[in-house]
Amino acid sequence: MTNVEIAQHFALLADLMELHGENSFKIKSYEYAGRNLKKVNESLSELSIEALEKIEGIGKAIAAKIFHLSHTGKLDLLEKYLAITPIGIVEMMQLKGIGPKKIAQLWKELEIESIGELEYACNENRLIELKGFGVKTQENILQQIQFIKQSANQFLWSNLEELANEIVEEIQTTYPTLLISVCGDFRRKKNTLEGVDFLVATEDTVLQQAIQQKYIHYPVHFEYCTTANFYVRLLQLSSDKEHFGFLSFKTNLETNFNSEKEIYAAAGFPYIIPELRDNKLEWDLVEQHTLNQLIQLQDIKGVVHSHSKYSDGANSLEELALYCKAQGYEYLVISDHSQSAFYANGLKPETVLQQHQEIDRLNQQLFPFKIFKSIESDILYDGELDYENELLQSFDLVIASVHSQLKMSEEKAMQRLVKAIENPYTTILGHLTGRLLLSRAGYPVNHKKIIDACAANNVCIELNANPYRLDIDYSWISYCQEKNVLISINPDAHNLRGVHDIRYGIYEAQKGGLLQQNTLNALTKDNFEQYLQHKNRP
Repeated sequence: MTNVEIAQHFALLADLMELHGENSFKIKSYEYAGRNLKKVNESLSELSIEALEKIEGIGKAIAAKIFHLSHTGKLDLLEKYLAITPIGIVEMMQLKGIGPKKIAQLWKELEIESIGELEYACNENRLIELKGFGVKTQENILQQIQFIKQSANQFLWSNLEELANEIVEEIQTTYPTLLISVCGDFRRKKNTLEGVDFLVATEDTVLQQAIQQKYIHYPVHFEYCTTANFYVRLLQLSSDKEHFGFLSFKTNLETNFNSEKEIYAAAGFPYIIPELRDNKLEWDLVEQHTLNQLIQLQDIKGVVHSHSKYSDGANSLEELALYCKAQGYEYLVISDHSQSAFYANGLKPETVLQQHQEIDRLNQQLFPFKIFKSIESDILYDGELDYENELLQSFDLVIASVHSQLKMSEEKAMQRLVKAIENPYTTILGHLTGRLLLSRAGYPVNHKKIIDACAANNVCIELNANPYRLDIDYSWISYCQEKNVLISINPDAHNLRGVHDIRYGIYEAQKGGLLQQNTLNALTKDNFEQYLQHKNRP
C-alpha cells in the first residue's frame, strides 16, 4: 500500500468515529496520524513497528495498526465502523463543507443514507430549515453532487501510471515476442481518464482471450492488430482524428513501418510526441522549427515552490536542500506558507526572520547550490498579500496564492487575483484556479484577463505540477507564450518525494507547447538570480 492510501484509511477511520460520536481524543489522534503519514518520505510498508513509532504523532498502538494494515490490507477498527455504516453514508464523506457531524444529522433526522437521497432532499428544499444548514449549504451540496457525477469512473493519469507499467512488463515477460504499448488518452497523458488503453500485436484469439481474462477487473482496454500494422495503428490510436488524417494525406500508410518516427519521416516531418497530437499546436511548432525547443525534464535547473517543517512540510530545510542538490538541481526556492494559513502552520514574521538566518548559513555551506528566500503568500479576501511591505521586501521572490474562501463569483475572483498580481512584490501567481482534479472545480476566472494582467505587471504564472492540480491548465500555455508571460513548473513539494512531481508538470507543459526559453526555472542559478534582480520591485 502507498503512504497516501494508508493515510486515507486513518482519515476515514477518524471521520467514521466522529460520525458515531466516539471519544474526541481518539478521533484527533487518528486525524493527526492521517495528516502526518502523507508526509513520510520512506515507504510505510517497508518500515518496522519500531521505526513507525518514531514518526511524529505515531504511538505504539497506531504503529501496530499501520504495520498490520500495510501487510494485510485491513485496518480492523475501520472494518468495525464500516460494518455498521451504510455504504452511502461513507460515500457522502467525500462532500466538502459537511463534516461527519452534519452527515450524522442528515442520517438521523432525515434518514438520508445515500448521495442520491441527499440530492433528492436538496431538490425538495428539505435542508433549508434543518439546523446548521440553510440555502447556501444546500446549493453547495447540489453543486458538489453534480461534480461527483461528472467525475465518476475517472482516474488521475498519475494514479494509473504504475498499473500501466506493470501490465506492459507482465505481458512482455510472459510473451517476449509480442509487440505491446499503451495508447489512447493514457499515452497522450490526458489529465483525467477512464482507464488505460493498450495495443497488442496478435491475431491469436486464444491469446487475446487469455489477456482479457487476466485483467478483467482492472480499468483497462485492449486493442489488437497485426505485427505489420502495429506502428500505424499505434499512431492512429495515440492521435486525434485530424492529426492522423493529415499524416495519412501526406504519406502511404499501407507501407510497413518499424517505428512511429519512420511514419513521420515518410510524411516529411520530425517526430511529434503523443502529448501534442491534437491538431492544435503541433504543426505550428513544426513550421516555426521550435519542436526541438519543447521543455524537457532535464532543462529544469531549480526547484521552485517547496515547503519545509517551518510550515507543513515533512522535512527540514537542510534535508530538502541537500536532496535537491543531490538530484542535480542548482537551486531551491523555499516557499513555506504565510501567517494566515494557520491550518498549515503558516510563518509568523519572527519565524520568517529565523528561517532567513538558517538560509544564509546553509548557503555558505552548500555553495554553489543556493536556497532562495521565498514565501507562498496567501492572497487575502481583499486581494492584499499576507505580510507588511517591509517583510515582503526581505524575500527574493513571492508566490501569491489563494487558499481560503474559494467559493467566489468570477467578478470577486478576478478582483482578488488582479489586485494580487498588481502588487509589486508578487513574482509568481500560484495555482491560478485552485482546482483539485476530480475533487474540486476551480473558482471561475477569465484566463485571458489574468494572463494579460501578469504580462502588464511582469508576473510569472505557476504550472503547479502536483498531479491533483496541474494548474494553470495546458490549454492556456500558448496564450501565455504569446503574451511573453513566463511559466514556472513547480512541484509544490511537501516532502522529498514531492520534488519528483516536476515531471507531471513537464508532461502538462509539453501538451501546451511550452518552450524552454519561456520557462522560468529552466534558467540557470545565475540567470535566475539576475532575473529576480531586474524584476520591477518598489
